[in-house]
Amino acid sequence: MQRRSLLALGAGLVLAAPALAQAPYPDRPITMILSYAAGGGTDAAARTLARFLERDLGQPIVVVNRPGAGGEIGWSELARAKPDGYSIGFANTPGILTVPIERPQARFRLEDFAPIANIVDDPGGVWVLADSPYRTLGDLVEAARKAPGTIGYGTTGIGSDDQLAMLALERQTGVTFLHVPFAGSSQVRTALLSRNLPVAVMNMAEGVADGRQGLIWPLAQLGPRRWEAMPEVPTARELGFEVVEGSMRGVVAPAGVPRPILDRLAGSVRRAVEDPEFQKAAQQQSLPLRFLGPDEYRAELLALRAGYEKLWAVHPWKE
Repeated sequence: MQRRSLLALGAGLVLAAPALAQAPYPDRPITMILSYAAGGGTDAAARTLARFLERDLGQPIVVVNRPGAGGEIGWSELARAKPDGYSIGFANTPGILTVPIERPQARFRLEDFAPIANIVDDPGGVWVLADSPYRTLGDLVEAARKAPGTIGYGTTGIGSDDQLAMLALERQTGVTFLHVPFAGSSQVRTALLSRNLPVAVMNMAEGVADGRQGLIWPLAQLGPRRWEAMPEVPTARELGFEVVEGSMRGVVAPAGVPRPILDRLAGSVRRAVEDPEFQKAAQQQSLPLRFLGPDEYRAELLALRAGYEKLWAVHPWKE
């Protein structure tokens, strides 16, 4: 009798195991780690997306800012997180690619992440105050030629798309500027508006609201073509400078996350991006949307990294 009871109990456990293993994901809150300070373009995009993911996934998304070291602090934390789908984060190019190139001791590599989906592709911009003496990008270059290394420009860090753009401008023109890195674009913006810096290099979506209010103005946008939200602003290429830089922003998880969970998250992001309400919110924030699924996103990141590795071999950007 005792033996039959034990066998029955064992059979019950075996039958229960698949049910336990197939518990629906997610069944608790998800943490979203951001590698930049609150208030910037990444923060705004992430918090907007989080609201829509919560609806689709049925669980809270807790957004946590971990700024510093050009994004290394936040990305390192995400890379070490358990790959169970309950820790995700934003990947910003080029930082997530350039930090390990310039710092071999960095605590993460691209291979430490599983790309989920890209949502934004934001061109760079060179911004000044509305009453700046620099009215064109050419004016800025000529001023730097007369006073080498004295005109400061703010960026979101060494190896950011902002800094790489200005280094490309320096190489092409033979002038030098003074680089002032910050932990996030909100701090760059504050430094410009408070007149502590004459130039801010920020993505177009990060400056467009102030631009529309007449507080600041982009001397040039750095995309391959004019951005439709500010079509009156010429590209650097149109002005005779071969400078093309921007920042993709997407969602990643720690490497090793099970494919079903990865696909569940990617599908949730896709549904959010396709939601008319989300698109309206993105338009209000002037977010240039560009959705890529997991495999397309991974391929794009690998191609971008190869390009930055070639650039580093010829023109290291570390200061």
